[in-house]
Amino acid sequence: MIISDKYKYVFIQLPRTGSTAIGRELCRLYDGKQILYKHSTYHEFIKVASEEQKNYFVFSCIRNPLDDAVSRFFKLKTNYRERYTDPVKLKRRSQNFVERIETRLFHYIQENDVDFETFFLRVYRIPYNDWSSLDHDEFDFVIRFENLQEDFDRALELIGIEQIRSLPVRNKTPKRRSNYLTHYTPAAMKRAKRVFGPYMKQWGYDFPSGWGDASIPWWNQASFKFFTLLRTVYWKYLRNLAYPEDIRKGEPV
Repeated sequence: MIISDKYKYVFIQLPRTGSTAIGRELCRLYDGKQILYKHSTYHEFIKVASEEQKNYFVFSCIRNPLDDAVSRFFKLKTNYRERYTDPVKLKRRSQNFVERIETRLFHYIQENDVDFETFFLRVYRIPYNDWSSLDHDEFDFVIRFENLQEDFDRALELIGIEQIRSLPVRNKTPKRRSNYLTHYTPAAMKRAKRVFGPYMKQWGYDFPSGWGDASIPWWNQASFKFFTLLRTVYWKYLRNLAYPEDIRKGEPV
């Protein structure tokens, strides 16, 4: 999470949405500084913010889950930045049960030479959501990963900051095709419509026209709401405890 008391903004960093590039740019050129830990939620910020800071301009990012799932897979498949084998990184990540799940997925993919379809059908089974559902709809602005540069420009404009340069590319996923949709087989398409449908409807994303009927049955929408309720309890009250103490104090991951 990035804050600037000079320009009076708060940037919430949702994983795999371009937040690393934006966060670093804000710190280097726009008087930003890191508080709490990188992927803190706005709910956590409010607990420690001053009354003045609670009125700052708040913005964050989201990403089409069809794209996000492909990015997640290839980061696991390629052992991105050796995050699953470097002893120092592995020791730290092992202290977080969510990261332990990702490490197990890494080993499953490596040991079985898993392709995207197999990974997707194994991992994505219930309606998808992320902690953007906590507060994003109340933020002053939400940057879409698909329009990262243009939306970042707009965010700076709304804050009242003159942009110095274009965003550098950060954390680019290696070895994935430029069009993420090409990774989806018919079986993965069918599953994606069920697990991603409610989230995509909520944020105004559309499935490709060639994928056929993408209507959301009532039972699927109800399941999405049920699991979102359970996840909200975790995101608000338990998630912070899943991170090691040094990360919760603001040291970089």
